[in-house]
Amino acid sequence: MGAFSSLNISASGLMAERLRMDTISSNIANVNTTRGENGKPYVRKIAVFQENVDKALNRDTGKYEDNLLGVKAVGIQDDSSPLRRVYDPSNPDADKDGYVSMPNVNILNEMADMIASTRAYEANVTAINSSKSMFSKALEIGR
Repeated sequence: MGAFSSLNISASGLMAERLRMDTISSNIANVNTTRGENGKPYVRKIAVFQENVDKALNRDTGKYEDNLLGVKAVGIQDDSSPLRRVYDPSNPDADKDGYVSMPNVNILNEMADMIASTRAYEANVTAINSSKSMFSKALEIGR
């Protein structure tokens, strides 16, 4: 691992949390969307991540080791939880029984996820600032 690996790892965390916040914002914006482009209700989206690891050969031991590179976005998938059904016979999207299929977005869960994502973003910013401070102190040693 190089001297700047901590910055790269934190930067990947910042990008991941930004995608997560964008996804949550989209969910909140579409909490009442009963008919999208495909004619169906909006389905909640979830950002999916995985660790970003690179295998590298250690010249001293001759064995492969994991180089941690942070996190990477794998994609955005639909939430498989069922849609909410609300009785509203006056709604043009109501079925023959008067029920409207509403998005499976729970605003309280989205807000809790947004707070968690914000805290993770702040933690990555703090890690970057700490790394910058350590690099600065290391440069002061040579004076």
